[in-house]
Amino acid sequence: MTTSLEELLPGTRRALLHRIAVAQAQGRAPSLVAAVVRDGRTVWHGARTCVDGHAPDENVQYRIGSITKTFTAVLVLRLRDEGVLDLGDPLEKHLPGTGAGEATIAELLAHTGGLAAESPAPWWERTPGALRPELADVLGEQPLRHPVGRRFHYSNPGYTLLGALVEEVRGAPWEDVLRREVLEPLGLHRTSGRPQAPHAGGWAVHPWADVMLPEPAEDLGRMASAGQLWSTTGDLARFAVFLARGDDRVLSAESVQEMRAPAAPPEAADVAAGYAYGLGLETRHQDGRLLVGHTGSLPGFLASLTISVRDDVAAVVLANCTSGPLLSAVAADLVGIVAEAEPRIPEPWQPLPDIDRSVLELAGQWYWGTQGFILRLTADGGVSLEPLSGVGRRARLRSNGDGTWTGLDGYYAGEVLKVVRRPDGSLSHLDLGSFVFTRQPYEEGAPVPGGVDPEGWSGIG
Repeated sequence: MTTSLEELLPGTRRALLHRIAVAQAQGRAPSLVAAVVRDGRTVWHGARTCVDGHAPDENVQYRIGSITKTFTAVLVLRLRDEGVLDLGDPLEKHLPGTGAGEATIAELLAHTGGLAAESPAPWWERTPGALRPELADVLGEQPLRHPVGRRFHYSNPGYTLLGALVEEVRGAPWEDVLRREVLEPLGLHRTSGRPQAPHAGGWAVHPWADVMLPEPAEDLGRMASAGQLWSTTGDLARFAVFLARGDDRVLSAESVQEMRAPAAPPEAADVAAGYAYGLGLETRHQDGRLLVGHTGSLPGFLASLTISVRDDVAAVVLANCTSGPLLSAVAADLVGIVAEAEPRIPEPWQPLPDIDRSVLELAGQWYWGTQGFILRLTADGGVSLEPLSGVGRRARLRSNGDGTWTGLDGYYAGEVLKVVRRPDGSLSHLDLGSFVFTRQPYEEGAPVPGGVDPEGWSGIG
């Protein structure tokens, strides 16, 4: 079963259906449901087999496991943007007495806080959360497995601490804060901490026989902020649009971009796989495409949300089995099918509106030492600096409104570009974080650090 909600080519729709049909059949999932988003809208929905006797639609809930962590990270970034806390703050400053307070909030978001991957036994995903009512029950007697800040080590207890941080600062339960500050503003009315009909049941499929066993759906209690949520392809499609574009009612585009940027030093195996972790979001390089999102699993359920920001395409895939199809690969393939079969049509080129001539004067060729760069004005009112050829440092910069510019990415992120003029008002050079850029290589008379040999350029002999 497949439904076209916006126009995709018939061949594209068939390729999408074929991909999820193969995944469901080969992965032996009781049901599998998927959605694809393009240009901010759901353009395709597909499902295989049944939930309660019907093919699941975009409103049927599945448990989404660790995609919950991305929602928790959004709440923490909101606190940062409000000025309530800083990501560099140690946890102890806002949530004392945990025994893991040395880790900063950013380190917990990026899984570099040194914490254990799991809480002490018994297996928390299949155990009632009421058995761990306190943070001490989640962290155990020795919460740290590695020096704080030294390595990436995925930690469910780390996100439990972040949920507790939200509760401490807001003075309300994590789920209540989430509903008020994220779910309701974004219209995610079918995302909840407990299942709401219609919802799929979770199953374990026998590895060597086509038989199934129902999985328990436990309330995770203190661990809720690491994996509690249930959601639908419809809601997660809307959440994907938010993660790609931002929404000022929740988080700005700049803040969600910060979430998408790798923040943790990857392990060697992750480097080989093209995997890294940001602030509550995973990044992967696959088939020449940068993908961001998160995966999730709990007994009986698998989930994946994947976005290609460059292509403006996202995919959500949910299944109700403990193990089976690799949903991150399925979601990546769905994104690739649409991006390659129906590539994004660029917006028409249009000239810039009226612009300050002193800014236009900056455009063109500059040299740092002997390396050539080009400075361009961008449609968003900023500028970009990039090498004339080959590889090298490049950056986008935004205007500060006072004749200076601040780098947004790359080596120059956060660095300030100053335009230096001579007494007569003519351009002398650019100063970017102490690097002097001149119109000519080692331009005579320019304030190049160390000076320029008065003999000038010469050949050998």
